[in-house]
Amino acid sequence: MSAELLTVTQLNEYLRMTMDANPFLANLSVRGEISNFTHHKSGHFYFSLKDETGTLRAVMFRSAAQYVSFRPENGMKVILTGRVSVFPRDGQYQIYVNLMQPDGLGALYLALEQLKRKLAAEGLFDETRKKPLPKVPRSIGLITSETGAAVRDMIDILGRRFPLARVVLYPALVQGQSAPKSLADGVRFFNDQLPVDVMIIGRGGGSAEDLFAFNDEGLARTVAASRIPVISAVGHETDFTLCDLVADLRAPTPSAAAELAVPDKSELRQMLLSAENTIFKATQARITVLRAAVRELAAARPMQNPQNYVADKHMELSYLAQKQDAALDLLFLKQKNSFAALCGKMQTLSPLSVLARGYAAVFDGQGKAVSSVSELSVGDGVRVRLRDGVASATVTELVKGD
Repeated sequence: MSAELLTVTQLNEYLRMTMDANPFLANLSVRGEISNFTHHKSGHFYFSLKDETGTLRAVMFRSAAQYVSFRPENGMKVILTGRVSVFPRDGQYQIYVNLMQPDGLGALYLALEQLKRKLAAEGLFDETRKKPLPKVPRSIGLITSETGAAVRDMIDILGRRFPLARVVLYPALVQGQSAPKSLADGVRFFNDQLPVDVMIIGRGGGSAEDLFAFNDEGLARTVAASRIPVISAVGHETDFTLCDLVADLRAPTPSAAAELAVPDKSELRQMLLSAENTIFKATQARITVLRAAVRELAAARPMQNPQNYVADKHMELSYLAQKQDAALDLLFLKQKNSFAALCGKMQTLSPLSVLARGYAAVFDGQGKAVSSVSELSVGDGVRVRLRDGVASATVTELVKGD
């Protein structure tokens, strides 16, 4: 009997169809450790699942991978659920994963720890970005369930401690799959539609599963982005939710949050009375100082006899006037002496003084002073300036030299 002759592709296709027809391989779960993990840019997961002695190739397409609530890593122990089949091109069988969950740790807890590290790396937990609470808020927004003890306790405490503040309740789901969106909608409502001075978001105590709505990434980012200060009041003492970590202040219980949100009216009254007493004492001390100054002014001589004060000022004015007159007389004398000195210098340098001593000045017909015989010719008419007048003459002879 001759053997069936097949191509490689035909054999691989036969094996694929055989395995796909096996109901046991169509839906099974397998436990192992992730290795060679690759998150492809298409969104698919490619990796191997191994134990102490064996290795199984695995692929998880994006349509299923997008619902994995944690980040797979090499060395992580997981439980995979899916079908086993052959990839005809390579002739190797692999598991096509529909569901992946951690083995040994709860999927929610592992996803939470990874999300905490992610948000912490982004700086959402940093104290430097958190806003201070208003000292005296005029309005307070509550984001919690409208039923239950938590909301009643907060309203009672806020009313007792500071009844002047307006309290607005946004009824939200605090448990279940729809709770994170409902809580985030409340934060956005007070930021965008009905602004308040401070918000309290939270609920009463419960199990870790009950409180897990406050670990939602979308809610954490909404709280961190709030322009209004947020107090997180999730009723548990030990572990912190993401909402606690990103809020501007964390309170262990809703009642504690209400106490932190507003001042106590009794303490505020005492503080105001103390401030009033301080202001009164300071005012009294100031009045005492001003009264003493007024008494000192009233006892002064001008206030006792204003006429004497006017007489004193008149004498002072007369003295200043005499002092000013003397200064002006001295200045005038100095200016007069200076002017006389200048006149003496001008008299000394005047040509008329030279003529008075027997000299004469000769001018040509155009009135120009003649200083050399070379400027004249025989027959030229000249004018001779003497001490007491002018004589006209005609040049009859020119002799050069002394």
